[in-house]
Amino acid sequence: MFNKKRPIAMIGILMSLTLLAAACGSDSGSDTSTAGDTPSDGGGASGSIEISGSSTVEPISTRVAELLEDENSDIFVNVDGPGTGDGFALFCEGQTDISNASRAIKDEEVQTCEDNGIDFTELLIAQDGITVMANPDNPLECVNFSDLYAIIGPESSDVNNWSDASTLAAELGSDTEFPDLSLDISAPGAESGTFGSFIEITLEGIYDTRLEAGDVEETDPPIRNYPGQADDNIIIQGIEGSEGAFGYVGFAFAEEAGDSVKELAVSEEPGGECILPTAETIADNSYPISRPLYIYVNNASIADNPAVAEYVDFYLGDAYSAVEEVGYVNLDDSTLADTVSTWEAARG
Repeated sequence: MFNKKRPIAMIGILMSLTLLAAACGSDSGSDTSTAGDTPSDGGGASGSIEISGSSTVEPISTRVAELLEDENSDIFVNVDGPGTGDGFALFCEGQTDISNASRAIKDEEVQTCEDNGIDFTELLIAQDGITVMANPDNPLECVNFSDLYAIIGPESSDVNNWSDASTLAAELGSDTEFPDLSLDISAPGAESGTFGSFIEITLEGIYDTRLEAGDVEETDPPIRNYPGQADDNIIIQGIEGSEGAFGYVGFAFAEEAGDSVKELAVSEEPGGECILPTAETIADNSYPISRPLYIYVNNASIADNPAVAEYVDFYLGDAYSAVEEVGYVNLDDSTLADTVSTWEAARG
């Protein structure tokens, strides 16, 4: 991974001159931009960029940095992936220029940024589907949100075997037949944006209904305790290593694992259509645990560090192919155009 500062190699002088000549030779009154095109300072920026946050978004931002090595050797990029929450903590203290995020920034994080004088720009950059996984030896093929609540929700602390989830799942309207396997959870921890998104999308609705009815005590967050992992690759290893494993990660990590894990289809409601995560079902949001991915850019860094502007220009322009290349889902043209417009307004 691109997790240490390292110089980025320069393209040849001839290519630079060719690009400069093309820019100078264009009609001054014409606009040939398309979705994904961004302003450029000619690739002459230099400086270092600090990026932290989501381990889900980390591969995209890393790949963009690697592709930029063909453009400018004077930019140094450090990309780290401790988790969305930890990334925002650093970002709102002014320690990073860009924060990768697999969820939108929370109100309390916005307040911390404001208290520290950090103004920022939010940029939607891709789509993801949180992929629910089991070991390949597990016979289960599909789960619904009620099943997920029964397996990993706040009322499931005594569920140590998959079959133990049957009683609560049935109470919630599910007739899923769970296997007789010891339940081993291998999944993100509280520092992860994936953890927060999973709870928000799959568990909170059921929890709120049961809390209002007096069926459950108030719990924050509404999920059972388990030893969470910050490293997605370790989560995958946990799924591979136990016949009774259960977990969830971003789509790209699950796809990269291939047949060593089983991706479970998901239905929002009991008896609903079971849908597997694919590029198509994530793009059209038919996969029930689809979600947006973001980068947040410190506005002071845009003004003070030309390397940041060049990097984000490249991210949303020539390097946007990195999203699909590392296994995530591109924004549609209209949404990407909106992101580019937001960036152009911030860049000035």
